Amino acid sequence: MFSIGDYVLNQQTGHLGKVVGYGNYLINNVQTITLKVLVAESANSQKRVFIVEDKVSAWIRWSVA
Repeated sequence: MFSIGDYVLNQQTGHLGKVVGYGNYLINNVQTITLKVLVAESANSQKRVFIVEDKVSAWIRWSVA
């Protein structure tokens, strides 16, 4: 499991960001835990910041090696 403040990479979208919270959703009476990740992108000198929420299994820990 990830901790608040961990840096993670979404394996499907390529989003890189910092864990800021947890969430969950219910589908067919099955609860799925999600991560809320603060993502920052730079494009054309404009910085965009947004929150991405996805299943925990979609993310891997990211670290500078």
